[in-house]
Amino acid sequence: MSVQKEIKKVTTNTLQKMKAAGEKISMLTAYDFSFARIIDGAGIDVILVGDSASNVMAGHETTLPITLDQIIYHAQSVIRGIDRCLVVVDLPFGYYQSNSDIALASAIRIMKETGGHSVKLEGGSEVIESVKKIVSAGIPVMGHLGLTPQSIYKFGTYTVRAKEEEEANKLREDAKLLEAAGCFAIVLEKIPAKLAEEVSKSISIPTIGIGAGGACDGQVLVMHDMLGINTEFKPRFLRQYLNIHEQASKAVQQYITDIKSGDFPNESEQY
Repeated sequence: MSVQKEIKKVTTNTLQKMKAAGEKISMLTAYDFSFARIIDGAGIDVILVGDSASNVMAGHETTLPITLDQIIYHAQSVIRGIDRCLVVVDLPFGYYQSNSDIALASAIRIMKETGGHSVKLEGGSEVIESVKKIVSAGIPVMGHLGLTPQSIYKFGTYTVRAKEEEEANKLREDAKLLEAAGCFAIVLEKIPAKLAEEVSKSISIPTIGIGAGGACDGQVLVMHDMLGINTEFKPRFLRQYLNIHEQASKAVQQYITDIKSGDFPNESEQY
C-alpha cells in the first residue's frame, strides 16, 4: 500500500512565518485549470487570479472591463488545478470602491462560489472601510499600493508611482492603515526600490513587489509576461523566463506544413 505524502498547504499564516524567517515569497498569476496545475505543481507559494485576465485573457486595454462573474469563472478554474498554494482573487473595478456593503457582498460571492482563499483590492485610505468590513467577516484581504491599474484613468499613465514626497508619504501611511485594518499582505507595484524597502521594514505583514525592487518580502509577475506568451509588454522589472510565443508559433507552422504535405497523420497515427 502506497502512503500518500500529506501536502502542506500554504496559508496566510505561512506567509507571515516566511517574512519572520526572511524567506522570500513567490507569487504568479494564473487564470485557468491547466496553467494553475503546472504553476502549483512547480511549487509556487501564491497564485493570484488577477484582474489582469481582462488584458491577457480577454484582450482589453485595461483591467477595468472584467466583471465579478468573469473573475469568479477564472478563480473556479484555478482552484480545480491546485493542491497546495494560497489563492488570492482580485476584486474587480466597481465592486468595492463605492460602498463597503457592496465590497463585502462581492468578497463573499468570490469566497462562496470559487473556493478561493482570499481577496485583493487596490487602494489605501479610500477603501479602508471596505477592507475592515471584509476582514471582520473572516475573509483574508491582500492590499495593493503604488501603481494601481484600476485607477489608470486617474493617473493617465503606467509610470512609476510615489517618486514625489507627498505621494510617498501617503503610501507609507496607507501601508500602516492596511496593516491596522487586518490585511495579511500588501502588493507594492512600480514604486522606487528604496521606498518599498522602507515600507517592508516598517510593517509586520509581508510585502509582495512588482517593479518595486528586491527588498520586498516576495515578488509577483503576470504569468503571460514571465513565460513570454504576451511579448508586447516589456517593462524594466520583467524578467522573461521563456518565449512561448515564439515556440508555439513555430509548432503551429510545423503542424500546418505537415498537414499540407500529407505527412500528418502518418501510418502509426491512424487506426
